[in-house]
Amino acid sequence: MNAISRLWDSDLFWSFRTTPTAVVSAVVALICIVGAIGAPGLAPYNPFDLASLDLMDAFNPPFFMEEGSLAHPFGTDDQGRDMLSAIMYGARVSLFVGVSATAFALLLGVLVGLIAGYAGGAVDAVLMRIADIQLTFPSILVALMVDGVARAALPREMHDHLALYVVIFAIGVSDWPRFARTVRGSTLVERNKEYVLAARVIGITPARIMLTHVLPNVLGPLLVLATLNLGLAILSEATLSFLGVGVPPTQPSLGTLIRIGNDFLFSGEWWITIFPGLALVAMVLSVNLLGDWLRDALNPRLR
Repeated sequence: MNAISRLWDSDLFWSFRTTPTAVVSAVVALICIVGAIGAPGLAPYNPFDLASLDLMDAFNPPFFMEEGSLAHPFGTDDQGRDMLSAIMYGARVSLFVGVSATAFALLLGVLVGLIAGYAGGAVDAVLMRIADIQLTFPSILVALMVDGVARAALPREMHDHLALYVVIFAIGVSDWPRFARTVRGSTLVERNKEYVLAARVIGITPARIMLTHVLPNVLGPLLVLATLNLGLAILSEATLSFLGVGVPPTQPSLGTLIRIGNDFLFSGEWWITIFPGLALVAMVLSVNLLGDWLRDALNPRLR
């Protein structure tokens, strides 16, 4: 209880409690996360159980429109799938891809940044020039290229089984330079401080110095960057899925649902694309606002 009390009274949580934007964003993000993770138990229907679909229920409008029903509060799509359930399951896929891709980019970027910043010299120059070259291309183009190369290299019968992991790899590879440059800059500052020099004198290996001495002191900027990058990763996945090169149709994400609904947008069935789009906006916006608050809260110059 004392630890919880100290945590609640800390500067970080005081900043959180006194920032309405952060509180509202956290609530929205929590609703999105709980709805996504708990979709199998919370969703009214399983929208991907083909045996439960009825084409007679197709294109039912939301409950607040004429002929709408509370049985399908957000309406149904062209196959009779409940849109609320489809959004919850789609958010589950989008969130999984976003978190996994961000974690992969974080690990790769931290490894490259620590090595470049600690080693310096030619190693630093080569690694950072690779990162600079990649940063000249938009992340979505890099992800598209990696996704295309991976699909061409894999057997066709394995595409659907590995599509989710290919997307995670493609997004992660496209985002690692941001983490690498942040860690490298912080490592350049930390490597010449007294505690690092003392560790070298007593014979601690460079790998241990980087992981146990330098890395803990660069976690603040990394946490902020990871939070902001999570929203970008979710958007990247939605973009790839909207273009038809993301997750397979058997595991549709929010981007896939938006792409499907886009075909019916101008025929009057606007809810098929608008509601998944609003869910995507709410998820990404809440994460980004939390990242902005965390950046300000961890900045000692603003205290």
